[in-house]
This record gives sequence, C-alpha cells and structure tokens, in this order.
Amino acid sequence: MDAITLLKEDHKSVEKLFKRFEKAGDKAYTTKRTIVDSIIEELSVHAAIEEQLFYPVTRATVPETEDIALESLEEHHIVKWVLNELETMSPEDERFDAKVTVLIENVRHHVEEEEEEYFPKVRDELGRKALGDLGDALATARKTAPTHPHPTTPDTPPGNLVAGMAAGIADRVGDTVSGVAQGSVSAAGDVIATVLRRKKPSAKATGTKQARKTAEKVRSNVDDAAEAVIEKTKEAKRKGEATVKRTSRTSSRTATAAKSGAKGTARTATRGAAKTAKAAKSGAKGTLTSARKGKGDTKSTATRAATTTGRTASKAAKDTKTQAKRTTSKVTSAARGTSRKTTTSRARKAA
Repeated sequence: MDAITLLKEDHKSVEKLFKRFEKAGDKAYTTKRTIVDSIIEELSVHAAIEEQLFYPVTRATVPETEDIALESLEEHHIVKWVLNELETMSPEDERFDAKVTVLIENVRHHVEEEEEEYFPKVRDELGRKALGDLGDALATARKTAPTHPHPTTPDTPPGNLVAGMAAGIADRVGDTVSGVAQGSVSAAGDVIATVLRRKKPSAKATGTKQARKTAEKVRSNVDDAAEAVIEKTKEAKRKGEATVKRTSRTSSRTATAAKSGAKGTARTATRGAAKTAKAAKSGAKGTLTSARKGKGDTKSTATRAATTTGRTASKAAKDTKTQAKRTTSKVTSAARGTSRKTTTSRARKAA
C-alpha cells in the first residue's frame, strides 16, 4: 500500500468514529467514552507517523509543500491538546460533547486540506515506487507509534523520532498494563458471576485498542479457566450423583427385601395368632358349655332336693297337725270327764 492510500484509510477510519459519536444518544456515556478512546488512539498514531516520516520526506522532495506541512503541524498541535483533555474528561462533563465537536470540525478541515491540496502534489511529484516505499515505512512506524497524545514533545525530526519512539514504547507498555488491570477486574466479576450462574457484567474495557485487546484477552483467559474449573466441578458432581444413585438403588433393594421378609414374618405371626385365638375361643366356648351344663345339672339337683324337702316338711307338718288335733281331743275329753266328776262330788256333799 502506498503512503497516500494508507493515510486516506486512516482518515476514513476516523470519520467513521466521528459519525458514530454524532449518532450516539445524549446519555450514551459508556458508548461515547469508548468511541472517544478509539478516536484518541487513531489520531495519536496517525499524527505521529505523519510527523516522523510523511511531512519531513515530502517537505524535502516535493516543491511548494512547505507551508502546507507547517500548517498541518500546527493543526496537529491543537488536536493533541484537545485529545489530551478528552483523555481524562468524564463523558458526563457538560463540556465533553462540545470539546469533541470542536475536535471533529478541526480534523475534518485538516483532512480536507490534505486530501485536496497536499496529497495531489505529493502524488504528482513522487513515483509509484517511492510512494510504495514510503507507505512501507509508515506501516512499520505505526507499530511503535505513540497511542496517546503528547502535545509537549517535539513534532519535527530529529527530536520527534527519538521522543516519538520512546513515547510509543511507553504508551504501549502502559496500554498493556492498563489492559491487564482492566481485564483482571472484569475477569474477577466474570468468575463470581460464572460461579453463581448470574449474568456477567457488561462493563467494557476503555482506552486504546491495545489496552482493550489486552483486557479482553486477560478476561477471556480467566473465563476459560473458570469454565474449566466449573466443568471439573460438574463432572465430580455427576460422578458423586451416580455413586449416590447406585447406593440408593442398593439400599432400595435391601429395603425391599427387608420389607418383604417383614411382611412374611408378619403374615406368619398373624396366622399363628389367628390359630391361637381360634383355639382359645374354642376352649372358652367348651368351658362355657360345660359350665352351663354343670349349672343346669346343679339346678336340677337343687330343684329335686327342694321338692323332696318340701314334700317331707309338708308331710311332717300334716302329721304334726293331725297328732296335735288328736292330743287336743284327748285333753278336751279328759277335762270334760274331770269336770263332771267334780260337779257330782260337790252335789253329793251338798246333799
């Protein structure tokens, strides 16, 4: 890819981010923060490779580009300060949207001048091979370019080459550290959510592409580890449940056998008890019958004895009555005889 095509591709990428920001809702704070972080990274890298290679090379090889290059450097300088302020500003700040709007207007003006005035002169002057070589150099410089704005560092060679290289390394190390930190925090929340089977936090990493990429990688690795641990736990649980089921089945069979034996014993005991009860009932019935029979015999004997005694007593009474009558008759007769004798005697004496 030649140098001009590469830079135009950068312009297109940034314009897409601008349009996304303009379409975001007034209270879409998280979305705006993510978009602005991407804008900061894209413009920081783009400005760095232009300042390190494109501007110096074209100023030295293409006529009538000196003024445009210097104006471009000043526009970069203003943009870097705005980016620097946006980097630490909250999306909820009342001046956040206004500052981004001013940034977009300045960058669009800068892009228009480059593509309509600067790039055509460069393409006309340099051949395809030269632009190709310059494009390769820009692509290589992109790998170590700063990912954050550094408005106080030099923006022209040789100072910007040394400072840009150092700043680029520092930025990328910082982005990696930031990504690891953000990824670790997000991963911790993911692990808790995974263990508790809750919805994972929706927080997204912020910062440069490198920071976001590192954060997502750390988060993904921890997620994979957490899922592996949970899967092992599930496997152990499944094995435990299988063991419990086998033990339960064995216990169930033992309980069934015991229950069956108990039922058999109960039936035997019931039959024995029934037989014993039947025998006892039969014995009691026989005893009752005997008692009733004995009672009947005794009653008959008593009745007969009473009848005999009654008859004897009646006869004795009758005999006694007859004897008494006889005795009374005799006494009466004797008394009458004695009375007559007395009366006769008295008469004789009177005579």
